[in-house]
Formats: sequence, structure tokens, C-alpha cells
Amino acid sequence: MFHQSSNGGAHGALCGQPDHRIHRRKFLTGLGAAGAVSVGSWAGLFSVPAFAEAARRRGKHCILMWLCGAPSQFETWDPKPGRISGGPFGSIPTSIPGVHFGELMPKVAGIADRLAVVRSMKTNQSEHLQGIDLLNRGAAPRPPFIRPTLGAVLAQQLGHLDSPIPNFILLDPCPEGNEFKEFKAGNWAGWLGAEYGPVRVGGEYRLENVDRLADVTADDQEARNALRRFFTRKYQNERKSAAAASQNAVFERVKGLMSCAHLFDLNQLPAGDRERYGPGAFGLHVLQARHLVENGAPFVMVANGMPWDSHVFHNEIYQMLVPELDRIIFNLITDLEVRGLLEDTLVVMMGEFGRTPWMNQARGRDHYPQAWSLAMAGCGIRRGVVVGATDADGVDVDGPAFHEKNLFATIFSALGLDPYADYDIPELPNFHRVEDRAEPIRSILA
Repeated sequence: MFHQSSNGGAHGALCGQPDHRIHRRKFLTGLGAAGAVSVGSWAGLFSVPAFAEAARRRGKHCILMWLCGAPSQFETWDPKPGRISGGPFGSIPTSIPGVHFGELMPKVAGIADRLAVVRSMKTNQSEHLQGIDLLNRGAAPRPPFIRPTLGAVLAQQLGHLDSPIPNFILLDPCPEGNEFKEFKAGNWAGWLGAEYGPVRVGGEYRLENVDRLADVTADDQEARNALRRFFTRKYQNERKSAAAASQNAVFERVKGLMSCAHLFDLNQLPAGDRERYGPGAFGLHVLQARHLVENGAPFVMVANGMPWDSHVFHNEIYQMLVPELDRIIFNLITDLEVRGLLEDTLVVMMGEFGRTPWMNQARGRDHYPQAWSLAMAGCGIRRGVVVGATDADGVDVDGPAFHEKNLFATIFSALGLDPYADYDIPELPNFHRVEDRAEPIRSILA
């Protein structure tokens, strides 16, 4: 099952036709009456530096493993063995001398020399939806403007609108059953327009109902599409409708999906791969992300419901979850490296915050944004580095802390994109990919 909406949000639509495109606000203010701007991939409306074009040519990719519900740093990247905050689990040495991970991650410990870990993240949102929003957009909301998410920006910068493979794919095992349900397609893309919103695949490991009817020939299908385009353009020209333009662009994307639906069918991958990553939905979706990147998808986000939200029976839950995550990360990083893809694929592993250094009365850990960890690997990232630290019990960051803007500056820099480029959109305030010229985490950049 897949979902794609044409709703671009309050400021979220870029008007478009296949050959002539212009921003919604130009239509609304009459600036588009004299004629549209001819740009093949919307680049004419945005600041696109030369090295962004080079990134396109090199085929950069990003896989965001979103550990929804917020994983604990203590059982993963920042163990505190022997401390009351550390819980019952110990730590194990890694392939980085002097660095230990939680004992439930032996496979990842063995490939730590391929990773970069940040142990000093510090943010200010302690609720799931607000934390997800902050860490996906890289800045606090500025109503009524809807800032695009990381996936939408990377889709616009690294992808191509005429590609049959979606530029932003969200693999979500339960699209109606977690905090992501609050994110409508247009809201993901914000002012960039629904063209850059995600194609959202959930539950099944294949796209259903994308083939034309058996009694409709390819010529018939194209004739119908040509008629639809004609009436859509006529409506646009007469009514100056941004919604029609955005819907037209989305329709073209969905039509393009028909030619690559097989990429979403995991049954076509070797059974051995499915066994290594599965049997759970999250592991199989990570395998699917690897497969999509192999076939040219620029950005794939993999979510996993809300299993990490361990307010009760934390230790018992993590005894099951962390070994599965260990296996999945190990397989993804090693597979990308063996296939020669890791050099051009940035992998980010994170949630919306961390967990408390103490247990609550239900033997669980609650939300904790004051000091938490994440990991990255691949494109533009140094290997085998651990940055930042927390105090003895993990209550606070020990030394400089990094926040969401530092993270976004790091991701853009690693992919060869200017973190401080502005969105050159008429009649909007001056917005940038990263606000306040926040510094990237330079010590993990290659």
C-alpha cells in the first residue's frame, strides 16, 4: 500500500506543469500572469550551488533509520556500567580502541570503526510529535510557514522530478498507527510543495494496485493521460490554481511508480537477504531501503512504529529490541560497503530524543532530550570516531553539546550541500537550510 497526497500545506505548493513551473505565491499575486519560469527540476527557484550539482552527478543517497519512540542511549551507544543509571546490562569493547557500546550490540561493536557516534546531543522537545517535528525539520516552527523536512530538502537537492523512482520514500510499517500519522504529505514537504513529499509505503512489502486494468492498452492509457494533462493545464491557465498544478505533478510521480513497482517487492530479493534482515517489519524495510538506494533512490526514511517508548518494563523490552537493531545495523552497513555504496550513502540512526538516566515506578525510562546519542556512517563521515560525552550517570552533557541545527549542518555538509543556502522564495521571510549559521559537528566530517 502506498500513499501520496497533493495537499501542499498552507505554504506548501509549488505550481507546476511538465515544462513550465512557477511558485504558488507568484500565481496568487498575479506575478505568474506574464508567463511561467521554465526550469526542468525547479532549480531555477532555489539557490543551488555548484557543488550541489556535483552531488547530483555523483549520485548521493541518504538512509534515515528513524527509531521511533526514542531509544535509550544507555543500552546502545553510551553505556554506564556499574552506575545506577546503567541498569543491569554491561558494556563491551568495540573495534575502536577504548570505546565501549552496550553489551546487547556485539555485531555493531565489531564494525564501530565504520561508524561515527555522537554522545552529546541536547535538544529541547520532550514530547514525541514535537521532537519528531524538530529533528525532521531542523528548526523550531515559525507559523504560519511550514518548513520542509530533511527528506523533502534532500529529495529536491539530490533527486530529479522526472525520475520514475521516488525522490523521498518513507517506509513505515503502520502509517496510521504512530506519531507520523500527524504528518500529512504536504506538511512533510512544506513550502517546497507536495512534489517533494514522500511516497509512503506501509505494511506490505510491495506496491499494490499500480498496474492499469487488463482491458486498457498502453496506447489507451497514454491517450487518457494526455487528455487529463490538457484539461489540467487549461484549468491552471484559466483559474491560476496552485492545487491543480501540485496535483498534476503528484499524478505524474504516481504514474512513474508504475514502471518501478517491482523495486518495492521484497519477494524478488534473495531469501537469504530476507532471513538476515527479518523476520520483523523494521528489518525488512531496512533491506528494502538498501535495495531502493541500489537502484537510485536519493532519500529513504525507515520508521519502526513506536517500540522504543519504554515507559514500562524497559529492561525486558530492550533485551528483545536491541539485539534486533544490532543485527539490522550490522547487515546494512556491511552490505552497503560490500556493494560499494557506503562511500556515497549517508546512513543516520536516531530517534527524537533519549531516555532518562533513572527508572520510573513502572520500571521504565521516560523521555529525556537533555543528553542523548545518535550514530552516522558512510558518505562524508569519518570512520571510527566518538564525539562528545556525558557525565558519570548520563544526566547531562559533559562539555560542548550539539543540537538539531548542528545535526542538519552536518548532514548537508556530508552530502556536499551548502548548509546555509537560502530558499529564494518571493514574499517569504529569509529562510535557510540551517538557521543561525550553526556549525556542523566538524570532528565527524571526513
